[in-house]
Amino acid sequence: MEKYFDITYLWTTIPQLIPFLWITLLVAALGVLIGSLLGLLLAMFKLSKNKILRFIANTYITIMRCTPSIVLLFLVYYGIPAFSESFLGIYLQDVHTGVYVVITFSLQFAAMMAEVIRSAYLSVDKGQYEAAVSVGLTPFQAYQRIIFPQAFVIALPNFGNGVISVLQEGALAYTIGFIDIVGKANLIIANNYNTHAFEIYIALAVFYWVLSIAIEKFFGRLEKIFSKGQRSLKTS
Repeated sequence: MEKYFDITYLWTTIPQLIPFLWITLLVAALGVLIGSLLGLLLAMFKLSKNKILRFIANTYITIMRCTPSIVLLFLVYYGIPAFSESFLGIYLQDVHTGVYVVITFSLQFAAMMAEVIRSAYLSVDKGQYEAAVSVGLTPFQAYQRIIFPQAFVIALPNFGNGVISVLQEGALAYTIGFIDIVGKANLIIANNYNTHAFEIYIALAVFYWVLSIAIEKFFGRLEKIFSKGQRSLKTS
């Protein structure tokens, strides 16, 4: 590794990384979308009166919480093809590595979102549901108009933090050969025989700083907008 820092190399690296930014964003978006749907299902299981459903949800969440992201990534990457070929006779070795990346972070995000949704739902005073039903709303209308909007606002900050977490954890995808913005950065370093690695990682960090701050500001703005809507409903 060279012992000098060349700031000009940083500016030449950024244009090389930009074309791979959409891959990073796509993987994160798919992980958030699929994970949110699965997380909603798990939250419903946890809130259910059925002991079996609660056991399934609690076991899943515990396993996901106790498994490091990189370990889960390798378990999915090597485990799914091995299982499918050994027990189902389906050959999956040719599946794009991006599929395994999305599966991994969807599973992990689902566990996080299950707790976020559950805690947000439980934080809403259930007396509001009873009051809504008593004035003539159906149970569905009470949840749709009273409970869910409040729970949504409560869940927004943690949801935003979860999105940032998925974006950052996705940087591990290069370890299985997935070429996103981090994978491209490592290819550039390898092609340069590990020279200017510091500058390249600074450029990479800038992308993540900008994206994380933008996501944080976006969800902060959403929270303010929906919070105003909730206050206006209460005062009307």
